[in-house]
Amino acid sequence: MTWRMPAETARHERTWMAFPREGLTLGDTDALREEGYAAWTAVAHAVAEFEPLTMVVDPSETDRARHLLGSQIEILEAPLDEFWMRDVGPTFVVDDERPGALGAVDWTFNGWGAPGWAEWRLSAELGRIAGAAAGAEVISSLLVNEGGGIHVDGEGTVLLTETVQLDPRRNAFADKARVEAELARTIGATAFVWLPRGLTRDYDDFGTNGHVDIVATLPSPGRMLLHAQNDPAHPDFAVTRSLRETLSEARDAAASPFEIIDLPAPATLKDHEGFVDWSYVNHTVVNGGVIACGFGEEGADAAAREILSEAYPGRRVVTVDARPIFDRGGGIHCITQQEPAVTA
Repeated sequence: MTWRMPAETARHERTWMAFPREGLTLGDTDALREEGYAAWTAVAHAVAEFEPLTMVVDPSETDRARHLLGSQIEILEAPLDEFWMRDVGPTFVVDDERPGALGAVDWTFNGWGAPGWAEWRLSAELGRIAGAAAGAEVISSLLVNEGGGIHVDGEGTVLLTETVQLDPRRNAFADKARVEAELARTIGATAFVWLPRGLTRDYDDFGTNGHVDIVATLPSPGRMLLHAQNDPAHPDFAVTRSLRETLSEARDAAASPFEIIDLPAPATLKDHEGFVDWSYVNHTVVNGGVIACGFGEEGADAAAREILSEAYPGRRVVTVDARPIFDRGGGIHCITQQEPAVTA
């Protein structure tokens, strides 16, 4: 069998999310917790306007989830601690030689490198749980990886980052050849575009060490949306220019260079923790639409919608305030995971 991860623009059966539960990530005050619940709920409702959504909910949060989500969103009860579904859930794949076949890659998850603060052992089981609930064939992998650490074009190209898959806290004995072989086996990758690093904030204690889904994505084969920090006062000014130079030399699975389209960062440079990593790249694609990150900047949010509308023709772009999500360590793409539609 030959598994292949479809592009996010392929037709979806549904989107998966995980509902927040009390703990370090959600926040230590009532106001912070309510803010987190509201942010995840807003994304869920935005997605549900376009396609079915299944929310994995810890039993301790079932009543709250049912109240906030309403009847149109399906709930699957399962124990969880972290609730970044892109990372803790499965990566869904298809087999083009077997019509109707759906696979779910169950990556090994260790809380983004097993930092001391992370609670991840319950959610490490969600790849298998969600995969089985979707009726997929679960594909086990010993590679420590997260869904936010890869982006594909559906035709064999994968974007990944040296400081993620080669992180010694994740894969102590891995090299590029071993990682590439495993991605070939599990998601059908044939061309590997390695970014040397990610954004500055992502290397803080609560970061992922360089996830690609906040830096670059592939809206269609041969095209790349790249985060652009245009203010020299931000350390990512130099980072994003260096990445653009590196990626201008890259080639996709068709051996073609990428058309790189800058997706400028909003104007805000800092929050109470330091330099922000606010990025419009961290959107999620749904059937007929795009759920985009908003940052309370009318001009920048509108400019991002325009770029995304051009990158995803025929899809309606909807902005959801992502600041509370970024405050907790990620964005809209990080809390969603698409399940592709398969035909018998």
